[in-house]
Amino acid sequence: MSSKWVFHVALCLYIAGCHGSVNRASQATVESVTDNGPVFTKEGELHFLSKVNNDTLRTIDIEFAVNDQERAQGLMDRKSMTDTQGMLFIFPAAQEQAFWMKNTYISLDIIYLDKHKEIVSVQKYTTPLSEESLPSFKKAQYVLEVNAGFCDKYHIAYGDKIAFTKKK
Repeated sequence: MSSKWVFHVALCLYIAGCHGSVNRASQATVESVTDNGPVFTKEGELHFLSKVNNDTLRTIDIEFAVNDQERAQGLMDRKSMTDTQGMLFIFPAAQEQAFWMKNTYISLDIIYLDKHKEIVSVQKYTTPLSEESLPSFKKAQYVLEVNAGFCDKYHIAYGDKIAFTKKK
């Protein structure tokens, strides 16, 4: 009788141990699936303005990258972003810029703008995680990153301008 009792206790402990490890494994899977990287923080609004009549083509929420550390981080490690969000990089002066997609998991349209906030070039449908240089080809003081396809979807083109406000 005692050997059956020991067997049942051992079996129960084994089953309880297996149940706990399955639970931990499924928890880890849920955490990795829901980790979207840094969370978007609305710091302002940006308006795309038509080159034809200055009408607002589209308005999005933006985060700013204004210092070296913020510009170096950019959208790296971000796993998702909505069509109503973007990141605006502001440089001290207009010069030729070049971005890359290292550690950036979402395909982007990278919009280069001159000191007058006019679009001078666009790198569309960038390749995530690529270390290929994506140059502006012209002097740019502002760079805006939005989801890939944004420019095509909302008819944003060379010569269009932006206006933005910072959240108070």
